[in-house]
Amino acid sequence: MKEYCFGIDVGGTSIKCGLFRVNGTLEEKWEIPTDIENQGAAILPDIADTIQAKMQEKKLTREMISGVGIGVPGPVNGEGEIPRAVNLNWGYKHISKEMEELTGLVAKAGNDANVAALGEAWKGGAEGASQVILATLGTGVGGGIIVDGKIVSGAHGAGGEIGHANVEPEEAEFCNCGNQGCLEQMASATGIVRLARKELEGSGQDSLLRRGELSAKSVFDAYKQDDELAGRVVDQFAAYLGRALAIFACVVDPEVILLGGGVSRAGEPLREVVQREYRKAAFPSCKDTPIKLAVLGNDAGIYGAAKLVC
Repeated sequence: MKEYCFGIDVGGTSIKCGLFRVNGTLEEKWEIPTDIENQGAAILPDIADTIQAKMQEKKLTREMISGVGIGVPGPVNGEGEIPRAVNLNWGYKHISKEMEELTGLVAKAGNDANVAALGEAWKGGAEGASQVILATLGTGVGGGIIVDGKIVSGAHGAGGEIGHANVEPEEAEFCNCGNQGCLEQMASATGIVRLARKELEGSGQDSLLRRGELSAKSVFDAYKQDDELAGRVVDQFAAYLGRALAIFACVVDPEVILLGGGVSRAGEPLREVVQREYRKAAFPSCKDTPIKLAVLGNDAGIYGAAKLVC
């Protein structure tokens, strides 16, 4: 009987690993370093080694394991192939096939943000929902879309790349993807700072933002203290994000929209202002879709990876 599965979340500096019961109970989690030398050749063998070591420690046989799920930073197609992963120094790699050969276990792979969305839908902020949109607001804007309980990866592994939707056609600066006007430029932590700097440069108004280091956190801290200039910045951010989510909702019609990533630590004030702007732009049938905060934090990836094989 298959009782256990492994969830692996591969990052540029560390690899998060989880041993799960197939019902979603996390038995144990640990980390190993990511070795990106030699085109990341050691990454999958290192994962295989730590899985085999854990199986020996826990006296688990292959017959007890349903499989290994892996989330990686890059576009992964439905077959578990990735054309490249810059943060891992990978070129083309068939992740699922290689991991199966290394471990003798069933293996499935997905994009890390998509996998995090699956984790939140399984055991997180959208538990029980089958149609979910997750927006992860960090240094960039990532995302994941779940339809009928499954990840939407798309033909090129680019499903859920909501951060690169064009939301500002007049934007002159370039996004890291090479385009201009991406949601990531407006709604990420760095995007919020950009909006704040423009507001500060264009106004002589006194503000808490003129004191100390400028960051997404300082913008929301000032907003919570009713700082007028910070309020305008938050309104701009929320308008971009809320309108974008309303567009995505027209396609997916989600039961729940989740906000995750470092910026989401601003909490309920952030959720409220994004919900307000979303409602203004949403299709009538979707206006009451709740926007909630993700709850699994850095564990979302291992949960979602495990769900790939559980």
